[in-house]
Order: sequence, then C-alpha cells, then structure tokens
Amino acid sequence: MSDQPLAGRTVVDLTTALAGPYATLLLAGLGATVIKVENPATGGDSSRNNAPYAGGDGLSLSRQGPDDMSVSMLARGRNKLSVTLNLKDERSHRVFADLVRDADILVENYSPGVTGRLGIDYAAVHALNPRLVYTSITGFGSQGGPGSGKAMDSIIQALSGVMLTAGEPDEGPVRFGLPVGDMLAPLFAVVGTLSALMQADQSGEGQHVDVSMLGALTSLVACEPFDAFAAVGMEQRTGAMVPRLAPFGILPTADGHLALSAPTDAFAHGVLRAIGRPDLTEDTRFHTRDQRVRNADEIHALIREWTSARTTEEALRLFTAEGVPAAEVRDPRDAVRDPLVRAREEVVPVIHPVHGTVEGLATTGIPIRFSAARAGFDRPAPALGEHNDEVYRNKLGYSADDIAELAAASVI
Repeated sequence: MSDQPLAGRTVVDLTTALAGPYATLLLAGLGATVIKVENPATGGDSSRNNAPYAGGDGLSLSRQGPDDMSVSMLARGRNKLSVTLNLKDERSHRVFADLVRDADILVENYSPGVTGRLGIDYAAVHALNPRLVYTSITGFGSQGGPGSGKAMDSIIQALSGVMLTAGEPDEGPVRFGLPVGDMLAPLFAVVGTLSALMQADQSGEGQHVDVSMLGALTSLVACEPFDAFAAVGMEQRTGAMVPRLAPFGILPTADGHLALSAPTDAFAHGVLRAIGRPDLTEDTRFHTRDQRVRNADEIHALIREWTSARTTEEALRLFTAEGVPAAEVRDPRDAVRDPLVRAREEVVPVIHPVHGTVEGLATTGIPIRFSAARAGFDRPAPALGEHNDEVYRNKLGYSADDIAELAAASVI
C-alpha cells in the first residue's frame, strides 16, 4: 500500500492545455492513478506541441529528435498513464465506459456542450458509475459564457478585473506574467473534487463539480474591498507602494529592489530606527497607523531615499535587526533555486523519460508536506499512448486482438 493520500483512487483525465492538466497533476502527486486520455488523431494534449522542447541535445525551439518532449508536457504529465482514445469515434464508447465504470474521479475541461455531443457528459457518466465525481473546469461555468465562450488566460484576467489592480494609476492594464486565470481554477477544482469524493464515500453518490476560471479569479479579486477603497477616496491601483498600509511596498536599492511590509506600529517604528531616524517614531505624522496612511507619500519618500543609497544586503540586514519583514525581490530563475523550497520539494528538477534530469530546469512539486503521508512524483511524463497496453490489457482485461483491432481502426 502506498503512503500517498490518494493511493488506490483512479482518475480519468480528459483534460488538455494547462488548467485541467494542472488539476490532474496535483491529484497524481497526491497518489491517485491518473489515466490521461489523449486523442491520437490530433497528437494528444495540445501542450505536447508547446516550445521549448527537451531532448538528448538539451533545449531547443523545435523538435530535433524523436525523443524530444515539450517542457510543458514534462512538467504536467508526471505520474500520469497516457492512453489514446478518439472520443469522436462511436467505437470508443465501449472503451470509455470501461474506463469510467470503476473510476473514482473524472476531470474534463472541454468547452460547454462538447461532452454532451460526445456522449460523455455528467448524465451519461453518472448512469455508468453513480459514485464517480465528475469535475468540469471551464472558462465561465458549465452553462457557457459571453462571445465565443473560449477561455484563454488573458481573457479571464481581463474580465476578472485583476489587470487593473496592478500597476500605476495612470498606466494601462497590466497582464500578470504568471497565468493566474489558468492556474487558480484547478486549485479550487481539486478542493471541490476531494470534498465531493469524501461525500461520495459517505453517501455512495457522486456529483458534478463545476469550476469556472472567471469565477475563481474574480472571487479572489473580490477578497480585496476595492469598492470600499473607492468610496473613501483610496486609489485602487497604487503601483509599487501601498499607501493604506504605509510603510509597505517595493523599494529600489543601490543594486536591486526589496519588498517591505511594515503596516503595524511596531514594524513601522522598526523601519524608522533602521533608517537612522528613531526620532520620527514619536512624530505626529508617523506615530500611528492612521497618521502614516495620511502621510504615506512622505514616509515612503524618506525610506526610498535611504534604501536607494544602500545595497539590498545592507538594507535587509538593518531591517532584519529591527524585526521588520523585508525581502529581496528575486527573479524567477533565482527563486526556483532557493535551497529551502528545493529541500521541501516544492520545486523539483525536470526529468526527461529517456535522458534523465534536464540540466538547469526546475518545475513545480507538490507544495504540501504531510506528517504521516507522502506527496510527490515518481514517474516522468509519458509518451503519447505509452500505457495503452498496461491500461487496456492489464486494467480493463482486453485481449491482444482487441487492442490490435482498436488500433487498426484508429480508435486508440
């Protein structure tokens, strides 16, 4: 018996691109057996064709050899079993039914209406396996959305309002470099899926879990009371600094930038001592939080002048000595090499199934540590259809002739 929390659970993965595959990646990292169903007619998951690629000669912008695999798939395909199945072919229905009959979870991220046309929607699957949890990740919810209804990360960011929460007040919209629209919905999908799985274990009845990318991201935007800010005259977009929490924000140093978070009286007074101005702790402009908020520009200018003349290391040393929360602003390359996150396996090396560790590349781990269980990835991403025989023959009991016939008909 595996010591992973979801060991013994089976997930049928009908997802492609990022939002869906990230959800099933998390389930795989928690120990579930994830059977990734890919269409042989289209070359499988669309992320298999995302540059760059890794192979025997390292990284490249285009495939250089038969073993080359996209870095996207190397990250998102780990611990998954890949089988091919053309769900548009009516002959696939029997195979699909066999896959879901004993599964615990199905995850899909088709556009609304597609699963119904394919005959694999929740109603159809529920009839085959009433205990199964059926999770849909879509742009706008299973009822569909505006316009074309197509959900790309930038579309979701635009509609959620998040693009106008960052940046300076007089700037245009700022697109987040991380695809937050794509990556937030899968987190809620996993929470919902595991909640429904617990309920199914008790009731014997599965259900449809419906998560939208727009809803997930907009719900996070709504966590901040932007309406209240506007009502009392506070800027919604404040750029590098946050006046309502002063002193708080991103400050330049002589050799980079640092983040400073000192909204409480104790922290703010520590900042003033660190910059050599202990006299200002009793100043009526800066003594209390409300006073600092009213005079945010002034206190931020004082601190900025001081940090700009010092290295990041020196400024951090002096802030830390006063117990002030502060940190270097790191670029992604440095951040993923942090010894702490590497030791906790929150970031892990990229492993190619043929060529081993890809030098210099890192990818996401499972950022959860358990006291009595294990999370993580033991197998690299699979080749397209690599596990057809293992799943169809060993798990479903198909004969060699059955598999050969399905392959000859391009069903698998």
